[in-house]
Amino acid sequence: MSAAPPVDGAPPHAAPPGADLPLNLDNCAREPIHIPGLVQSHGALFAFSADRVAAYVSANAAELLGPSAPAAGQSLSSAHFEGDADVHAAIDDLLAMPDDGLPASSEVRVNGQLFDLVVHGSAGMVIAEFELRPVAADAMADFALKAHRAMERIKRQNSMASLLDFAVHAVRQLTGFDRVMAYRFRHDDSGDVVAEDRIETLEPFLGRRYPASDIPAQARRLYVVNTLRLIADVHAVPVPVQPAPGVTGSLDMSHCVLRSVSPIHIEYLQNMGVGASMSISIVVNGQLWGMLACHHMAPLQVPYSVRMACDVLAQILAANVQSLTARDHARRSAEASDLRTRLIEAALHTDDTAAALAAMGADLAAAFQAHAVLIAEESKLHIEGEVPHEVAMQVIQWLDEAKTPAGQMLATPSLRQLAPALADATGVWCGLLALSFDPNAHGWLVLLRKEQLETIQWGGHPEKTYKIGPLGPRLTPRGSFDVWRETVRDTSVPWDADDIAFGRRLLDELLRARSARVAEVARGRTELMAMLGHDLRDPLQSIAMAARLLGKEAEAAGSTGTSTGGRMGQRIQASSTRMARMISQVLDMSRLQTVGGLEIQRAPVDLTVLLDDLLDEMRTAHPGVQLIREAPDTLPAQVDGDRMAQVFSNLISNARHHGAPGEAIVVRLGQEDGAATLAVSNVGPPIAPEVEAQLFNAFKRREHANPRNRSGLGLGLYIAQAIVSAHGGQIGYAHAEPFVVFSVRIPLAPA
Repeated sequence: MSAAPPVDGAPPHAAPPGADLPLNLDNCAREPIHIPGLVQSHGALFAFSADRVAAYVSANAAELLGPSAPAAGQSLSSAHFEGDADVHAAIDDLLAMPDDGLPASSEVRVNGQLFDLVVHGSAGMVIAEFELRPVAADAMADFALKAHRAMERIKRQNSMASLLDFAVHAVRQLTGFDRVMAYRFRHDDSGDVVAEDRIETLEPFLGRRYPASDIPAQARRLYVVNTLRLIADVHAVPVPVQPAPGVTGSLDMSHCVLRSVSPIHIEYLQNMGVGASMSISIVVNGQLWGMLACHHMAPLQVPYSVRMACDVLAQILAANVQSLTARDHARRSAEASDLRTRLIEAALHTDDTAAALAAMGADLAAAFQAHAVLIAEESKLHIEGEVPHEVAMQVIQWLDEAKTPAGQMLATPSLRQLAPALADATGVWCGLLALSFDPNAHGWLVLLRKEQLETIQWGGHPEKTYKIGPLGPRLTPRGSFDVWRETVRDTSVPWDADDIAFGRRLLDELLRARSARVAEVARGRTELMAMLGHDLRDPLQSIAMAARLLGKEAEAAGSTGTSTGGRMGQRIQASSTRMARMISQVLDMSRLQTVGGLEIQRAPVDLTVLLDDLLDEMRTAHPGVQLIREAPDTLPAQVDGDRMAQVFSNLISNARHHGAPGEAIVVRLGQEDGAATLAVSNVGPPIAPEVEAQLFNAFKRREHANPRNRSGLGLGLYIAQAIVSAHGGQIGYAHAEPFVVFSVRIPLAPA
């Protein structure tokens, strides 16, 4: 057999026999089960309007309460209910001050029988329910003592497991049910039997899970509104509630203790061999957290006062659940905070963030309840867990291609929904929480969860079959209650609010640590460059002077190009010139990375003359280079001549280093719309996109360096862009087959 919780569902609408209907419990979700128009047979119901007229009366009222019970349509008089003062006082109190949904109960004797009278307000009417008392008054004292002890003990439970274990035991002791189960809902509204107390002859259901469809949405709402429901006799015939003449509409019975339940659920319980059932809601923060589900193999009417004691017990249970949940949340938050502090401290004291994260990979997995952790930065990849290296590489590559900016976090329980192609490669690893802490260095912290591949002991197939029954094509209870095994595919347990919050705080701290480290490195680098540029100039001038003296001595001896001194002088002179240029670039970059920036001093300059001088120098220094010049006779401009010479020289030198051997370099100088234009072209393949993105950066990635220019610092284009920008111009790159073209546009006069 199976043991799903009591479902207060309703039958789907009838349809012609054989109709092709997609029948499942979604049909029940549309039924208005709060207005069934029926009550259980162990009590009678009356609904009185504000003018004291019996607007609704159950058909068994006279049989249970005798001839003094008012009929539908009659006005309430002092003779009704045998003139019992307690009955009239309870009804009159609510008629004077109706209070929807809050019941009041008392013990009354009418027609020689003892009843529990329960009254509550509903939509301006007073509903009075007379429920037969099944036990003697002396037995109630024993119930009260047991309930008091149970409530005291349940407050002392200090774990979720012990709390629920004691709760099912206490409810079974109070009520006498053959089986009491604690049922806890999961994130997808399916649920597990997490505690159970039963007679030995019954099959255990502990650990089984039931699909969310077992409890339709509107039944869940009623479980929150009306937290305790009893079906005293599954085989009893329900009694109709009859309206008075002229009364239209249906009576809202949401809070009625005698309200009948869906015939489909009755049949469900009968097929299970259950004679009576009761459900008690565990409501935490206004949400249905779980239930206590009770089954008895024979009819069992639990007295109203005992049920209320169980309801109070469930409220204490819910309060303890909330406290334990809050305690667990606080503990997890404290552990996460401690881990975050240790991790950030390690990250701040190292230049290798990946190594700091990798050292705490196991702790990160535990904090996020993840099955694996990936940590990537530059070319490094650390794997914590059983993820294959190929899978980890594909995940990081996919994240890089997604170009998630720094400070962003990507979370999904199903990679198949987000990236089907990647999901095919990753297999069981389908839950992903990724933190991008350094996009430039491909820095990723990735938490992975497996799909829910654990075998689930369902209480039967979630989608019930249907057959043609007395109500037409309709759902029927499970035909077989053998354990049905289902595997959850392509989805993991979702990342909860705590996971997301911890991830966000951790990412913010990592970004702050990265910013602090970058700022410190930049400051130290700038200071070092300024110091090198200043302190190297004097010894470099001395070296250049010594080289010139060697050259003069060789010239005086008449052997400039053949003597050892002459050759050494030329080599030293060339090297010192290159060093001077490099120092100049370092100083320029140092200025650019400080608040001062480059200093621009505009003056009238003929750009044609400037270009011709540079080309002459290039032909002299590199006689094998072919240079094609296209320029006007004159092109005057208001610019910084020295700085523009740097731009022209850098672009021409760049073309020489990167152009195809033996191919000419084309230099075009012109004028267009009040601006001077320069285009320097060399034959070469297109620049790769990843290199193009860093063309004008101060420091290129090492793998992007040009092997034909190993002595360069990679600062030429960076400084050229800064100079052009300072003049209010633009510099850019394009490929016009077969040429790589760098172009500059500078206003001829300042704005």
